[in-house]
Amino acid sequence: MESREAVPHGGPEIDTSVPHSARIWNYWLGGKDNYAADREAGEQYRQAFPGIDELARASRYFLVRTIRFLAAEAGIRQFLDVGTGLPTVDNTHEVAQRSAPDARVVYVDNDPLVLVHAHALLTSSPEGRTAYIEADLRDPAAVIDGARETLDLSRPVALILSGVLGHIGNHAEACGIVRDLMSRLPPGSYLSHNDGVDENPDTNAAQDDYNDSGAVPYVLRPPEQIRAYYEGLEPVPPGVVRIDDWRPDVAGDDVPPAAAFGGVARKP
Repeated sequence: MESREAVPHGGPEIDTSVPHSARIWNYWLGGKDNYAADREAGEQYRQAFPGIDELARASRYFLVRTIRFLAAEAGIRQFLDVGTGLPTVDNTHEVAQRSAPDARVVYVDNDPLVLVHAHALLTSSPEGRTAYIEADLRDPAAVIDGARETLDLSRPVALILSGVLGHIGNHAEACGIVRDLMSRLPPGSYLSHNDGVDENPDTNAAQDDYNDSGAVPYVLRPPEQIRAYYEGLEPVPPGVVRIDDWRPDVAGDDVPPAAAFGGVARKP
C-alpha cells in the first residue's frame, strides 16, 4: 500500500519507526497516511484478530450515525472532536454539514502527522466553519480554550471522543477527563463516545501484543467501565451499548458483534 514516507519541509518531526494508533487505524480503513512500522503493527494485529478491519469500519459507521443524529435530530450546530486522528472518509465536519451546512467543527489532536495534514480537515461548507487545534486530551482546559476561538461556548456543543479514552491508562483519570470536559460545556451539550471492550480473548491478545510494540498503549475495558464515562449525563436511547446496536441503519444478523461499546448522552 502506498504511503507518505516524507514530512513536508518545515513540518513537525515524526518518528516513523514507532507505530501510532491513528496511523494504524488509517491503514485498517484503507488510507495512505501510514508508515512501514504502522503497517507491520497493523498486520500483526490483524493476524491475531482478523476482525479488526470490521471493528474499524463499525467504529466509523457509529461515528457517522451519532453525528447525523446530533446534527439532524438534536439540532446541534457545534462539534468538538478530540483525538480526531487522520482524515479519512466521512469526517465529522462532512457528516455534520450534510445535515447542517452552518455547523462549526473543531478538531483536536496531538499527533504531528495530523498537524501536517490539517489542511485536509480545514475545509468547510461556505455557511459553516472548520478548525484544527493542537492540544492533548489530558489537558481539558487547553482543549476548551483552543476551541473557544471557533465555538460559542454559551451554546450547546457535541463532544466527540472516538476510540481515545483507552489511551488513558488509569480508568479514574479517564472518567475525570470526561467530567472535566463536559463541565466546561453548557447544558444541552452532548457526548458521543466509543471505545474497545475486553470481552473477546482474540482482541485482548492482539491488543497486548500491540501494547508491547512501543506504541502508546491502549487499554480495553469492561462495558461497566465504559458506562461510567456517562455518569451525570442523560443517555439517548438505546443507551450505552455495543456500537453496532446503536441505531443501526440496517439490521443484519450476519454482522459479527463489534468489540466496542459507546453511546450518545445529553448534559442536563
